[in-house]
Amino acid sequence: MFVAINYITCQEEYKPRFESLFLTRAHAIDRMPGFLNMQVLKPVDQTADYLIVSHWESEESFKDWTGSAEFREGHQRGFKDLDEARAAGKEPPMKSSFQTYQVLTV
Repeated sequence: MFVAINYITCQEEYKPRFESLFLTRAHAIDRMPGFLNMQVLKPVDQTADYLIVSHWESEESFKDWTGSAEFREGHQRGFKDLDEARAAGKEPPMKSSFQTYQVLTV
């Protein structure tokens, strides 16, 4: 099993929008071969990052997702928000960084 964790830092005013994006998500990832499940973790400590934890059958399945039309579909609203901020000369409302892991034991 393979796990990808996306660490999301949001500007304070963007947090409600970010949460709304996930609560109304397209579920495009659910159609991907090798996708097992995903959790979106909201921090209790308001200064911490959101975590998006996705579980995959293999690293290859995850990489296929990141290059897929489903990936673009699933992220289009967030990407639009980033593009609008960039066009307005503003800081991005959120930043993302991935870490990936091989599961040793469950």
